[in-house]
Amino acid sequence: MSGSPKYSTVSVASAYARREAQRRAQREAERRSRQEQRARERAELAARRARERAARRDRARADVERRQREAADRRAAEQEAHASRVREEQAAADSRRLDEVNDLLVRVRTVEPDAPAAELAAIEERLVQLRGEVGSGEPLGGAVEELRGRLVLLSSRSDAPQPDAGYDAVLARFEQQLAAVGPDGALHDPEGRRHCTELLDRLRAAAGSGAAIRFAALLGTVEHALTRHAGTAQRHADQERLRAAEERRRSEEHAAARAAADQVAEEAAEAAQAAEAAQAAEAAQAEEAEEAEDAEEAGDAEEMAVHERRAAALVEAADRLGVVRTSAEAVAAEARELADPDLAVRVERALHTVTGALDAQAAEDALEAVGALERLLPEAEARLDELQLAFTRRSDLAEALQDAMCGEGFTFTEGSEQGAAFVLRFERPSGARYETTVATEADGTPVLVYHVEGEPDVTLHPAAEGAVCDRTEDLLERVHEAMGERDGFLPGELTWQGKPPRGQAGPLPGAGRGRRG
Repeated sequence: MSGSPKYSTVSVASAYARREAQRRAQREAERRSRQEQRARERAELAARRARERAARRDRARADVERRQREAADRRAAEQEAHASRVREEQAAADSRRLDEVNDLLVRVRTVEPDAPAAELAAIEERLVQLRGEVGSGEPLGGAVEELRGRLVLLSSRSDAPQPDAGYDAVLARFEQQLAAVGPDGALHDPEGRRHCTELLDRLRAAAGSGAAIRFAALLGTVEHALTRHAGTAQRHADQERLRAAEERRRSEEHAAARAAADQVAEEAAEAAQAAEAAQAAEAAQAEEAEEAEDAEEAGDAEEMAVHERRAAALVEAADRLGVVRTSAEAVAAEARELADPDLAVRVERALHTVTGALDAQAAEDALEAVGALERLLPEAEARLDELQLAFTRRSDLAEALQDAMCGEGFTFTEGSEQGAAFVLRFERPSGARYETTVATEADGTPVLVYHVEGEPDVTLHPAAEGAVCDRTEDLLERVHEAMGERDGFLPGELTWQGKPPRGQAGPLPGAGRGRRG
């Protein structure tokens, strides 16, 4: 277009300003509602993650308790098995002693035809009773030895030396019996050993003096003492064996319990760590599982904890990104539509930083980046609201201008949007063409810029004394008056480069600035 461009800054009437304030308040309320909704979504996701962590802990705790119960059941079974073995060994020992007593009973009946039948019957009855008590868990050693002593007393008469049997043979047999008890007898039954030794000395003295009656009288006493001493030593030996077995059992149980406790603790720690690691993002699950397995095998609990915290942070960052991603993408797209590419680039760069950190499994960077995006989003949405209000204002102003110019006989030929401005083209019946740019100053003030071609009072270059456009100026002033009367817009004084000043003119609005776009 030829001629100097003409400018007019536009203010808005109070009614339009009130409507615009209502729209601003409405958009602010909508923006606040979106922010509150995002905050609720973040809180719900955080609560869900907390519930999942609690569920994993409960499962791990239940697994630990199950393993502890299984270990306790195993220990109880092992203790019961050991007790059963002890009872079996005790029963076998009692059966063996009862067999020895039974053999002694048979011998007494064979070699002592004059032994009291009632006493032998009572001993046999008691022997049968004791056989029924074998395996009951009650010790039978004392009762068995009591029967043995009674039979020894009954058999003592057969041990008296015969005329053809020497005292030495009897003494040798007794001494062999005492020696057969072994050194454990003196250790476990020193009183019995001393008593037996004294009796043998007395028996030896009787044999040396030729006192046959005294020798015969001592035989039963010596036999009984030797039998009692042998039984006592045997009981002590059995008790020592059982005690050693019990010590071994306790040692084995202690070692097994300690190993089981260590195993349960280790398995519990591994289970809890594996449960936490399971919450890693799907993209990291395979790698995290392999690292968790390596850490478990190596027993490196600290490394496992680091992996779990990283996985949990990645899940949190991914959840928080999911809350704001759609809004951020929409803000970037709308910013480009509203001719603010810088804002679009800022939002897109912040979004890319989050996704890049997640792809790289950089947990701390991802949390920091998603926090920055969350802080940027409300600011960007507020900026978009102002851009949208400015767009609406320009659109309403362009529509009002079009109506007013058509009311003055102009024909609307073409309109387009160029960046943050509308460009409208009109033509008069005379053929003069008007191109009007509806733009916004940096402070938000609307401005109209006219390029006119074909009017006789518009010259290509302003004269030195000033360019006068009386008819064009009057025409545009009428257009501005019509806009003020109907649409709530109040265009200011029309000015152009070279216009004769009214007093001292200041710089033209937008002087030195090209068209917006």
